[in-house]
Amino acid sequence: MTVPSITLHDGTTIPQLGFGVFQIEPADTVEAVTRALEVGYRHIDTAEMYGNEKEVGEALRTAGVPREQVYVTSKLNNGFHEPDAAERAFEQTLTDLGLDRIDLFLIHWPLPTRYDGDFVSTWRTLTSFVEDGRATSVGVSNFQPAHLQRIVDETGVAPVINQVEVHPYFTNEDVRTANASHRVATEAWSPIAQGQVLDDQVLTEIASAKGKSAAQVTLRWHIERGDIVFPKSVTPSRMQENFEIFDFSLTDDEVERISALDKGEKGRTGPNPDSFDYIPD
Repeated sequence: MTVPSITLHDGTTIPQLGFGVFQIEPADTVEAVTRALEVGYRHIDTAEMYGNEKEVGEALRTAGVPREQVYVTSKLNNGFHEPDAAERAFEQTLTDLGLDRIDLFLIHWPLPTRYDGDFVSTWRTLTSFVEDGRATSVGVSNFQPAHLQRIVDETGVAPVINQVEVHPYFTNEDVRTANASHRVATEAWSPIAQGQVLDDQVLTEIASAKGKSAAQVTLRWHIERGDIVFPKSVTPSRMQENFEIFDFSLTDDEVERISALDKGEKGRTGPNPDSFDYIPD
């Protein structure tokens, strides 16, 4: 089964379906990533904050898949936004992953109430990683429209990707629209709302008609809308199920019915980026 790719505004491509390792314990990460690669995933999404970059790197080295066939993303930890700290943290990411170049590196959260509100200098630091060849592309995560507009206005460089919470109960249209206005691709985290959408009547009805699961229909909805998605599971059968979303499609009416499930801010499962200020110890 072939996973389609999205062309980013810097001319590079990213597989539209990936495998996420958020909340996978380091002790379980090597096996999980190895199995995901065996299923056929060629896009792995990790982060410094997840604490499992070393294990992702080990799986990449031992799985037998050529490096150039796997797209690897990681993200800057919240405690390292200052330029010198971001530089050191990025070098540690490369070391832990065992790579001399990463495909995509993101600012994990804007933290507008921290660092005197300065996420612009952090963004400038990330763009330097592309200039010196250590990152192929750089982007952001959890940036609101105003955050995105600010870094573009002040640096002239738009991220290739903004990774944000998106699912049928929180379609996050304002951010998706802002992303599109800057040719920034949208990546959707929490794509099934931590399982909250799976018993929804609309999704189960469509799933029954398609002979698919509600999770598969939800992931296909993301694909139909043009977003990049990376579900997480440590269960091999679920990994396989999540991968099998390219042998069916949704009608425009089905996509609209699912989109209409949006609950606005009440549907958000994660923190609001305007106020989130967590820095790990």
